[in-house]
Amino acid sequence: MADIKIKLVKSISGRKKSHIATAVSLGLTKIGKTVTQPDNAATQGKIREIDYLVEIVK
Repeated sequence: MADIKIKLVKSISGRKKSHIATAVSLGLTKIGKTVTQPDNAATQGKIREIDYLVEIVK
């Protein structure tokens, strides 16, 4: 299974509680932080929910 790198590019403060929880569940707490997650359906769903806050790093 492949991994995917996700970077937080916008602040999570002032966002919906569910979006903050999603970002934290991915391990994203500060702007500029990059994490590696498995590329599966659960991770893709989380990314889709907060796509305006993150970017995929290649």
